[in-house]
Amino acid sequence: MITGDWKDILYNSNIKNKLENILNYLSNESNKIIYPSYENIFRALNLTQFKDVKVVIIGQDPYHGENEANGLSFSINNGVRITPSLRNIFKELEYDLNIKRTNTDLSSWAKQGVLLLNSILTVEKDHPLSHSNLGWKEITNYIIKYISDNKENVVFILWGNFAKEYKNIIDISKHYIIESAHPSPFSARRGFFGSKPFSKTNNYLIKNNQSAIDWSL
Repeated sequence: MITGDWKDILYNSNIKNKLENILNYLSNESNKIIYPSYENIFRALNLTQFKDVKVVIIGQDPYHGENEANGLSFSINNGVRITPSLRNIFKELEYDLNIKRTNTDLSSWAKQGVLLLNSILTVEKDHPLSHSNLGWKEITNYIIKYISDNKENVVFILWGNFAKEYKNIIDISKHYIIESAHPSPFSARRGFFGSKPFSKTNNYLIKNNQSAIDWSL
């Protein structure tokens, strides 16, 4: 399920057993509908290998509606009605960089080095945060800290209080944190709109001799 360098990183760590316990639990839940699909649980890691990570956008847990979640934070499958948070992300992208985006599958961002990582990697259909106690956060805490400890000049985008909890494991002396309110309709007007995360990210990457992200793709 996990490929490339992330497989070596995670399966040679002290969280290997925790990861296997979660997967065993999920395999025994065949009577329930779990999102994303089993093969997409680690899609974020598989599309953005550790060596390629330039940006990290942290979400909470996958969308719980039918056919929405595709394994990337804030991303949804094309052809499904756009979620309010993603709609607001696209509004800010247009305001920030004058990019009008309609493709709701953000895999093109992931392939450029944007790790779209949910803190909780699975959810039961129609039950948000239903897997918050499975131990996923231990896995994602390890991933975020590993990136912080073993890379330099990564942009961490933290939208909302849930994502901001990761600040204490990110080394701000060698990375750049962009934080604001969550893009949810309940909070977007309290600091998300106008925060310009996309241009700030690219300015930082260019300043540190990295290629900018083409957010239009």
